[in-house]
Amino acid sequence: MTRSLHCLVSGKVQGVYFRSWTKDQADNLGIKGWVRNLNDGRVEVLSQGDEESLQSFKTRLAQGSPMSLVEGIECNWMDYDKAYDRFEQRL
Repeated sequence: MTRSLHCLVSGKVQGVYFRSWTKDQADNLGIKGWVRNLNDGRVEVLSQGDEESLQSFKTRLAQGSPMSLVEGIECNWMDYDKAYDRFEQRL
C-alpha cells in the first residue's frame, strides 16, 4: 500500500485548464498520481509523494489555476494499492 492524498476540487475547475495546470504543479513538486474530471463538475486528484510536497500540492490545489475559481476542496489520506511512477492527466 502506498500512502496517498485523494482530493475532490469543486468550483469553476472544468474547461479552464485546471487538469493541465495540476499536472504541471505535480511535476514541479515531484508528485506522482493522476487528475481527472468528474461528471458532476468536480475534479478528482490522487497524489503520491513525500508529505511536505503533498502539503504544498494541496495548498496549490486550493488556490487553483489562474482561470479557475476553487470553491471547495476535500482531501483525505488513504493507503492506495498502486504506486504510480509519473503524474498523468486523465479524461
